[in-house]
Amino acid sequence: RVSIAKNNLSFPQDVQDQLKLAIGAVFRGWMGDRAIKYREVENIRNLLGTAVNVQAMVFGNMGDSSGTGVCFTRDPNNGENTLFGEFLINAQGEDVVAGIRTPKPISELDDAMPDVYAEFKSNTDILEKHYGDMQDVEFTFQEGKLYMLQTRTGKRGGEAAVKIAVDLVEEGFVTKEEAVLKVLPEHLDQLLHPRFADVESKEYQSSVMASGLPASPGAAVGRLAFTNEKVVENKKDGIPSIMVRDETSPDDVEGMYGSEGILTARGGMTSHAAVVARGWGRPCICGCNSISVDEEKGELTVTMEDGTMKVFKEGDFISLNGNTGEVLDGKQLVAPPAISGDLKTFMDTVDEIRTVDVLANADTPNDAKEARKNGANGIGLCRTEHMFFQPERISKVRQLILGDEGQQESALDELLIYQREDFEGIFKEMDGLPVTIRLLDPPLHEFLPSLEDEEIVSDLAKQLGSTIDELKDQIKESEEVNPMLGLRGCRLGITKPAVIEMQTRAIIEAALNAIDAGVDAKADIMVPLVGKVEEFRVQAALIRSVAAKVFEERGQKCDFKIGTMIEIPRAALTAHEIAQEADFFSFGSNDLTQMTFGYSRDDVGSFLPTYLEKGILLDDPFVTIDTEGVGQLIKMTVENGRKVKPSLKIGVCGEHGGDPRSVKFFCNEAGLSYVSCSPFRVPIALLAAAQAAVTKD
Repeated sequence: RVSIAKNNLSFPQDVQDQLKLAIGAVFRGWMGDRAIKYREVENIRNLLGTAVNVQAMVFGNMGDSSGTGVCFTRDPNNGENTLFGEFLINAQGEDVVAGIRTPKPISELDDAMPDVYAEFKSNTDILEKHYGDMQDVEFTFQEGKLYMLQTRTGKRGGEAAVKIAVDLVEEGFVTKEEAVLKVLPEHLDQLLHPRFADVESKEYQSSVMASGLPASPGAAVGRLAFTNEKVVENKKDGIPSIMVRDETSPDDVEGMYGSEGILTARGGMTSHAAVVARGWGRPCICGCNSISVDEEKGELTVTMEDGTMKVFKEGDFISLNGNTGEVLDGKQLVAPPAISGDLKTFMDTVDEIRTVDVLANADTPNDAKEARKNGANGIGLCRTEHMFFQPERISKVRQLILGDEGQQESALDELLIYQREDFEGIFKEMDGLPVTIRLLDPPLHEFLPSLEDEEIVSDLAKQLGSTIDELKDQIKESEEVNPMLGLRGCRLGITKPAVIEMQTRAIIEAALNAIDAGVDAKADIMVPLVGKVEEFRVQAALIRSVAAKVFEERGQKCDFKIGTMIEIPRAALTAHEIAQEADFFSFGSNDLTQMTFGYSRDDVGSFLPTYLEKGILLDDPFVTIDTEGVGQLIKMTVENGRKVKPSLKIGVCGEHGGDPRSVKFFCNEAGLSYVSCSPFRVPIALLAAAQAAVTKD
């Protein structure tokens, strides 16, 4: 009525006109801002449009023998095999999902209308058996007669997704392969996110201010935000947000997606906020009656248990426990989850099905330990430069770059000790699994201090026995116009062989030390940024000569392999030549993408949003592999490399190794031996690899 009056329209009286307008409204909604944003978030593409179903209306608001409800055939929070839903007597469906009235749990329908409940329960069993999955059902009963309005696969949180998949196999509803497809990578991501460390502690308990309905599980800590715009602004600035509303609506999609968690004063377990939050893995608390939200003032007022009021303003920190429904004051301590129970069972199934290995990018013994705990089959990338960033180590690297010959030798001797110790720790954590160690890759100037950092420059000048002005001149001379294409990778190793000699000695000595300690050390040494086979030959010869020297000194030997990163287009084009010399390939997909597109990954943000908006790019190529361009180089490399060496081990160790869509390409189209990713994304990559195996033609 408001819309009709505002636009000076008259409501059509002819039912055919009403029907045409209603159908047109659905079609127009396809290109509405909310629909576009939803498809963007859910990665829904290449659809021509939507369809409209026209069906007879049934009414749940015709008295006490009528009603409506929404129900999941299993609990979408924890996966328990019990009905999870709500209903209202004398109401229409919108009243349940909009949070206008607080509904009753579905179990009470058995008392209110036992015949309707019995028929409904029977129907849900039929639907779940037919579809082989948990269902989200909407229903209405009109004057005692039940109508099943719609059913669809129910959205669920990570814990529920894993339990449902495991239970469906045990109940004989689905095969293991089918079950693996029912868990999304995002579901595992939710389970891998931290939870609150100790909910029984006095500190935690004393911070609880209010409680509501635990609508979506998980722990969230962030600053209060009351609008979509504030959440988006915070996200751009790297600030975590808790979105707080009286109740949410589809207009809040962008803010809900960008937030760490959602808190509403009204609504039930199947309200808009609850369903959307569960689907996206956002912790959510709904129906928190003890809070009052003033969105205009940007204030949240909490009525404490003793009746006092506490006011929070936009930007204040609060924490949400989506498992218990508790709202807490301030920033609560969180702890990482562990793979156990149903998740362990599910991941065992994943391991049975996948056909490629999943390794981890790890630079320290602690990283390696985490990777192995998460199921990694080895280390696919150990970035040796990351071992240099502690204060006492980086000063030695700076001495190596800027010092005289004697100072350089002294720095190398000390760096050798650090590197050997780290490598030995990694070999011990990865006992029996391969460890791929990349030799120094970045430009040396990245280790140098900023000229504006007077204190560090002054200390370094004293360390080197030079004046501040002399040191500043040296630092300026070390700068390059385009360092990403300058003195780095194998070019650095060829022009400064002493660095590679030190690193090789550290690797081989660490492997021998680990073997002496009873560890099965498997060292793979990787030469970075090779563009010509001659570059690889020079570096490989140096590595072998240092290894031979160490073997002679120690009177013992160990196996090791020498391979290269394929990250320059020329290396991809001449893979047949490099394969004759190398023991393995690993795609540095970040640099390969950068050099193939000609995009600087450090500056791509200045135009990438426009490219995505205009459809020039469908994805950020540094997140999801560009299959049409970079992907073709990868496939060409694999094909030509294996023509020379059919059993050549080839993997990928860029950021794409943890992206599920990229993993599917690497497994099913490129034919890689392994993918490597962050230790915390290993389970997600494992799942993606298993799903790729199931869906492979």
